[in-house]
Parts: sequence; structure tokens; C-alpha cells
Amino acid sequence: MSPAGTSSPSPESLAPRLSAAAPSHESPREPSPGPSPFGPRPAGGGLGRLLTLLALGHTAMFMVYMGVGQVLLPVQIEALDPADKVANLGLVSGISAVFATLFNPLAGLLSDRSRRRNPWILGGGIAALGALALLGAMRTLLLVTIGWCLVQAMMNVYQAAITAVVPDRVPTERRGLASAMVGIGTPLGVIAGVTLAASFVPGSVTTGYLALGAVIALAAVLFTALVREQKLPAVESVPLARQFAAFGAALKAPDFRWAFIGRFLMMLGYFSVALFQLYIVQDHISLPAGLEPAEAVAILSPVNALCMLLATVVGGVFSDRIGRRKPFIAVSCVLTAVGMAAPVLSSTWTGMLVFAAVTGLSFGCFMAVDTALVTLVLPSADDAARDMGVLNIANAGPQIIGPFLASVVVAQLGGYTGLFVTGAVITILGALSVVPIRGVR
Repeated sequence: MSPAGTSSPSPESLAPRLSAAAPSHESPREPSPGPSPFGPRPAGGGLGRLLTLLALGHTAMFMVYMGVGQVLLPVQIEALDPADKVANLGLVSGISAVFATLFNPLAGLLSDRSRRRNPWILGGGIAALGALALLGAMRTLLLVTIGWCLVQAMMNVYQAAITAVVPDRVPTERRGLASAMVGIGTPLGVIAGVTLAASFVPGSVTTGYLALGAVIALAAVLFTALVREQKLPAVESVPLARQFAAFGAALKAPDFRWAFIGRFLMMLGYFSVALFQLYIVQDHISLPAGLEPAEAVAILSPVNALCMLLATVVGGVFSDRIGRRKPFIAVSCVLTAVGMAAPVLSSTWTGMLVFAAVTGLSFGCFMAVDTALVTLVLPSADDAARDMGVLNIANAGPQIIGPFLASVVVAQLGGYTGLFVTGAVITILGALSVVPIRGVR
């Protein structure tokens, strides 16, 4: 899901290539403020409008991912087979995440080759509406799996194009602000998506899918209508087979590789727990009398998201001001582990609220600052969407491993307590992964 587990250029096109000079390993620092290596910065309100629409586009995206992943899909799967809901959710989520992993870099590669972003954003958003309508009509585990795979595939066509806009269009010294604006989409999407989805439970899950589909389709139409683009400058045509090989080549750049590893570990630790939140409050947490599990999730998600929103803005802006990224990322990973300890120490509603608040703060700061860091270690500007697609494997990959890992841990290694402990250990490893990055402080 992601989650794992982020655009469309405006009239100012971009210069085709980043400088090939590698940053000095003896005196690592971020690029000094100055003209963006990608071309002229948007004039006047151009950047503001672009960032506003990016926030809207990402909000819609996370409404789908979290509204479906945290509410509609678990409810739909539980209705099919209540006894095996944990294993079945892990199976469906894991298989569908394979499609996310494959389609994200592939769609990024194709948008790079077309030198356009808008057609992919529009096509992915509208196709996602159709796929969500289909998923809502499925009544067997196999068909639900196929439907969620289609949704993941189409959503990742949309995501691969819209995530390329920051390295495409935003000057280096404004990346923290841009990352914060993009990051705002996560908490807003969580609040709106989970609230909207929960309003259709236990009524019509099918209608809930249609509502979320309409949101992503509308966002795609608005973005492509209001953010005009020129075709990016042509680059040397490279055979498709060589472009596929280049997916792996991107990870040969040490800083990019460590950024990938850090994102992967954070996402794996966080989403291994988050994807099972409905079942956790059903089976592990002592809820107050009269509070239903779906209602509990509808409370927890806004608490988490509001904290995430605060940390996203503060983290992105402050990391710009002090010119440091790595300390914010490391502290965010450790703080996530601390938050996961709360329901272990107290399997109560209070413990779960602490978990939601602390992990919201840490995850929001991580996503804002880590996105800024990643844009500074991309191997090539010409292949920005492809390389961001490679990075997005670190978003989607944990959605493959996480559900299987979580179902095994819950069944064999201490239930949901073991799941929280496992998630905490993984996120601490994510904190250590930023240490070897030398080109960014």
C-alpha cells in the first residue's frame, strides 16, 4: 500500500540533465542555493499553483490507498472468510503489491520515454476508477485479489507520473517545501480516505469503492486541466531492454542505494503494522464500551494523520532552513519504534492512541525530509521518473513482504505484540541506513 511505499510540468520545461559531477566525499553538503539544475523556476504564482495541485493529487492518491487498504479491503475480506481474515488479507495485499512494484517503475520509464506526464496521470486516474468499481463488485477471494491487483496497477501508473514533478520542476533549494506540500497529501488523504470509507461500513462497501474512485479520477482531471505542460526536451533514445537494465544500475549509485534501503525499511516496519490496524483493534486492543472497531479506526486515522500533517510541514521547512536531512530521518525512524512500543506496554485504547500520535509525527517528518533527500541523490535528471519509480519499489516492496511477514508473526511469533516488536526493530534498522549517505548532510 501503501504503502508503502510521488507532476506534471508547467510551461517552463527543464534542462535535460543533472551535473555529472559527484559530490565530494570529503566535504559532503547539499547543493547551494541557485538556479535549479532542471531549468528556470516557475515564475510568480506558478510554483505555488503547481505545489497546491500536487498536494491535491497526492491527497486523492492516499485517500484510495488508505481508505481501501485500512477499511474497505479488510472489511470485504473478513466478510468472505472471518476465520482466516489475517492470512487472507496478507495474501491479497502481498500479491497485489507485486503489481504495484512492477507497474511503478515501468510506468515511470514509459513517461520518461514519452517526455510527458499529464497523459499518464489522467489515464491512470480514470482507469483506477474503473478498477475500483470492479473490485467493489467482487465476491470471492480470487476475484478480490484480481480486482485489487488492477487497482494497484492503475494507481501506480498515476503515481509514477505525479511523483516525477518534484525532480522535474522544483528548484533544489525549494525541495523541502515541495516535499512538505507533497507530504501533506498523506495525512489529508488518510483522514479523508478512512473517514469516507468508514462511512460506508457496514452499509455498502461497493459504494465506498465508487466514491474513492470518483475522487482519484476527479483529481487527475483537475491536475491535467490546470497544470499545463510542455513536452520535456528530447534525450537520446535508448533501447527498451537497456532501460530495464538501468533499473538495477540506478542502485549502483551508493547514496541512492542507501536512500532506497532506508525507505524500504521504514515502510516495511510501519506498514506491516498499519495494514492490520482494523484487526488489531478488533482482536488485541481493549476498546471502551460502545466503540466499534471500524469507529476506532476512524478515530485513530485522523489522530495519526493530523500529527503527520504537523510533522510534515515542520520537518520539511526546518530541514531546508538548517540544510540537514539525515538527522531528521534517523530520529523519525527511532521515534516510530518508540510509538510501536506503546500498545505492547499497554494493550488499551490509550496505548493505541499514543501509537497513532507518535507514529504520525515520526512518519510525517520522515516522508517530508526523505523525499527531499531522495531528489538530491537521483542518479540522472533525464530518467527522473524512472529512478523515482525504482525508489517507489521501496514503497511497494514492503507491501509484498509486509503482509506475509505480519501474518507469520501474528500466527507464530507472539501475535500482535510480536508484530509491534518486529516493526519497531525494522524501523530502527532504517535509522542506521542513512549513516552511509555522504552526498547529503
